[in-house]
Amino acid sequence: MMLKTEPFVLNIGPVHPSTHGVFRMRATLDGEVIIGLEPVFGYLHRGIEKLAEERTYGGVIPLTDRLDYLASMSNNLAYVLAVEKLAGISVPERAQYLRVIMAELQRIAAFLIAVGAFINDCGAFFTPFLYMFREREKIVDLFEMVSGQRLLYNYMRIGGLSQDVPDEFFPALDRFVRQMPAFIGEYERLLKENEILLARAKGVGILSQEKAVNCSMSGPVLRASGVKWDIRKVDPYLVYDRFEFDVPTGSVGDCYDRYRVRIEEIRQSLRIIKQAMEQIPSGAVKSDVPHLIHPPAGEAYAHIEAPKGELGFYLVSDNSIAPYRCHVRAPSLMNLTTLREMIIGWKIQDAIIIFGSIDITMGEVDR
Repeated sequence: MMLKTEPFVLNIGPVHPSTHGVFRMRATLDGEVIIGLEPVFGYLHRGIEKLAEERTYGGVIPLTDRLDYLASMSNNLAYVLAVEKLAGISVPERAQYLRVIMAELQRIAAFLIAVGAFINDCGAFFTPFLYMFREREKIVDLFEMVSGQRLLYNYMRIGGLSQDVPDEFFPALDRFVRQMPAFIGEYERLLKENEILLARAKGVGILSQEKAVNCSMSGPVLRASGVKWDIRKVDPYLVYDRFEFDVPTGSVGDCYDRYRVRIEEIRQSLRIIKQAMEQIPSGAVKSDVPHLIHPPAGEAYAHIEAPKGELGFYLVSDNSIAPYRCHVRAPSLMNLTTLREMIIGWKIQDAIIIFGSIDITMGEVDR
């Protein structure tokens, strides 16, 4: 005998460490099965793009830290690249290598949080998360050496960096690079064939290649669906064309593939850092750039492969000391556009995992 049920609406959230009261899912349920979903966001709107129009070009850099606050170095980098492109400013080679090292360290740190939080969503209450936080702290220590900060770094500058790295930086970085593969192996022994993770993530929240491309997905979410697209390869910036590294992809596009791609990308980031340490030249870390710059009237767009995907800054200049217009192409916002299609048909407990596998930060969703 079939039971007659009536759909009802349930507000779900916050359900993830980065959605502390600023994101909810308005789900229509038939029993426990989700038959409709409306992602609701906009509560954290900080007006960063508008604030940028009232600040000098250099004064905007601290605002970028607060977009994806788990990847502040990457945010700094994408913005200063756009300003340098707009103003025609060159960057010393040593600064370019150091930027690569900082960006790849930031990628590893962001993925450690992403994977740890995802495993927590799957039900492994905090154990893997704390293991991964242990290694993230070592990266944060390195960032503190160069910037004095542990979350919002404000380290990049137009034309280079705020300062060179201290003498103790490279020995500490070398230790980290040598030790990290063993810790990745530890994660793999805990998780790769874990029957609970396999049961909860395999085949769940599948995103097809076609849907991923049509919805402008990027980063690990796109590559997990089998699309081999990485801006560091297809449109190299800084000195990325001098390094050898692979672009990991998935085959199914499910939650498990998104987890696996991030783990493999940590290994590739370590490869890049090793090569950068071997190749880095001596010299200046900042060009001679005036405190107040007046880029010629025009527009520029620069993008990078940030931990969550393509992060781009579009700037318009009217030859004044502040951007006439600043717009951010934020990967977290773009990657949320497929959430509805990925969740419909699954149950409430699956929705938590699917949402966690996307890895978003609300700071760059509500800009």
